[in-house]
Amino acid sequence: MKADRLSLPLWSERYAAPFAPTTVEEMRERGWDAVDVVFVTGDAYVDHPSFAMAILHRSLEHAGFRVAILSQPDWKTADPWRQFGRPRLFFAVSAGNMDSLINHYTANKKVRNDDAYSPGGRIGLRPDRATLVYSQRCREAFPGVPVIAGGVEASLRRLAHYDYWSDTVKRSILLDSKADLVVYGMGEKNIVAIAQRMQAGQTVKDLRDMRGVAYALGAKESELVRREPSVSALKDMPFEVIPSFEEVKADKRAFAEATRIIHTNTNPFNAVTLVQFHDRQAVVQTPPALPLSETEMDRYYDLPYTRRPHPKYTEPVPAHEMIKDSVTVMRGCFGGCTFCSITAHQGRIIQSRSKESILKEVKKVAADPEFKGIISDIGGATANMYQMRCTRPEVEAKCKRLSCVHPTICKLLGTDHGPTIELMREARQTPGIKKVLVSSGIRMDLAQLSPEYVEELAAHHVGGRLKVAPEHTSPTVLEKMKKPSIDNFGVFAEQYKEASAKAGKPKQQLVPYFIASHPGSTITEMIDLALYLKRSGYKPDQVQDFIPAPFDIATCMYYTGLDPFTNKPVTIAKGLSDRKLQRALMQFFKPENWFEVREALIQANRADLIGGCEGLIPANPPKEAIEAKRKRANAALQGDHYHTVANPAKGEKPGERGAGPFKPTGYRPGRKTQTRRQDKRKKSGPGA
Repeated sequence: MKADRLSLPLWSERYAAPFAPTTVEEMRERGWDAVDVVFVTGDAYVDHPSFAMAILHRSLEHAGFRVAILSQPDWKTADPWRQFGRPRLFFAVSAGNMDSLINHYTANKKVRNDDAYSPGGRIGLRPDRATLVYSQRCREAFPGVPVIAGGVEASLRRLAHYDYWSDTVKRSILLDSKADLVVYGMGEKNIVAIAQRMQAGQTVKDLRDMRGVAYALGAKESELVRREPSVSALKDMPFEVIPSFEEVKADKRAFAEATRIIHTNTNPFNAVTLVQFHDRQAVVQTPPALPLSETEMDRYYDLPYTRRPHPKYTEPVPAHEMIKDSVTVMRGCFGGCTFCSITAHQGRIIQSRSKESILKEVKKVAADPEFKGIISDIGGATANMYQMRCTRPEVEAKCKRLSCVHPTICKLLGTDHGPTIELMREARQTPGIKKVLVSSGIRMDLAQLSPEYVEELAAHHVGGRLKVAPEHTSPTVLEKMKKPSIDNFGVFAEQYKEASAKAGKPKQQLVPYFIASHPGSTITEMIDLALYLKRSGYKPDQVQDFIPAPFDIATCMYYTGLDPFTNKPVTIAKGLSDRKLQRALMQFFKPENWFEVREALIQANRADLIGGCEGLIPANPPKEAIEAKRKRANAALQGDHYHTVANPAKGEKPGERGAGPFKPTGYRPGRKTQTRRQDKRKKSGPGA
């Protein structure tokens, strides 16, 4: 059956690989009376390999398991969890492709206006902390059925972590969700292994020997690990105890130390098991899963995806619209940027597909009758790390370095762009393909090593604007980010400009991305960035505010005020007002930001930049700034801050309009009347 499916003409695979059932009716149409796994996700169901539920479902299906997908269920009741009946093996739970709180809230903790992973971009279709809520509903629906949690949210909260939205240190998500197991990182291989082992009669407890998982020990097991590790459940594996939840919650230096240990144990070839006590329980994290081979990558990406949202949706899913014609060629990133979760989730070792597998997918996309001829992106976590690995496997197995490119590019790193160039050329020559764009981020320090790659990029793979991410201009901030000097961006910009001119496309532009309020960034650093933007002529359309995502090294800096690898203090912009000023400085050219930019310049004693040719803003506020300030003031008076008082002279009942019947409460809280009570105590002194 599997061989026949993959040998069919390319686009007819769409019909040979039906969607997983999403309702009990669809399950019965497949002739099933039960399913092995119910996959619960906070995203709309899109059968595209860029969506986690699709690649996990197809992997399980390929291994012979029956899977139902419960997408964005109503979490206020357990009824949706019961519709497929009791799953034979387990519930698989994921908040979706993003952490649910990052999905819901901006860096300023305001509710976002849309959700790219929901039909129509509608908000409110998943709960906050979705992994917790979904796991609890699984328990309520079918007590005793194992709950396996995974995805970005569970992965990055598997140990004690700082939660930006509550401004607290929280316990491992294992304990709060009551999940039996967390699979962290990319989970295709692990979820199939879990299903196969449980099918063979093993219990969740038997799965603790797997890589890339985290689990909680019981109180008695935990105590044995604490007192007699040589006879405990961990006796056969090297492990390290990191500062406990209670310690990292009470002591920021302990939090920084835990972060240091966690991130120095991310290389799967030399990482050890980590143990973190939470009161009487120990949470255990096994070493990361080994990187996938090229054959394994091909196996998962060659599966027969429809590349469509489920037909039940009447509205487009924005995230799908953006990536539907993209092709993933690799995963992982050895950049090690401290503010990015890619390395922590996908790993720092690059895992690449074969050229043959990628071109087969390109042909499949080209054969789609709805395809318009343009591959929107051919890349991955980055655009130009395809097939790049350490040239000395024996050194790679021992290396503890967090970044292969910072502070300098490692001399053992293979940086050959030849395979990438060859892939790009063959992809754009595929019949039915008009253009192949590169929309993934370009690692500029690597690209500079290959003038041929930059020329190919400029000539054939840019739609007029190329996104790059220098992130900042301050050496201090860039060091905290593990990013190269801003001079690196200048060199690449000149190289790209020359390549574009050579290709006869002199109007092509770079679109640089910068981050405001990153640890180490003060108003002074942001003023320097604003001056750089003015000199360079860049006017960013969008501003990225630093969001302290769980588990990131930069988040540790934000919370503790310390660099976890040096224990040196780091300046932090924590107040929303400070963050607002940093954001405004990045768009100093917008008239509506005039008042904020002026306030920032005065705070930094840089009034010399107000007015004049060298200034960032004019001396007097433009009318747009005054109008914007008026609108903000009016908006602040709406809702709970705006009170309409009734006028009794016009016959209206006393009190606030629309507030219900007037209930006199006295002139002090708790008084039942407005009459002052008589003081019955005996008066003394004059007049007594």
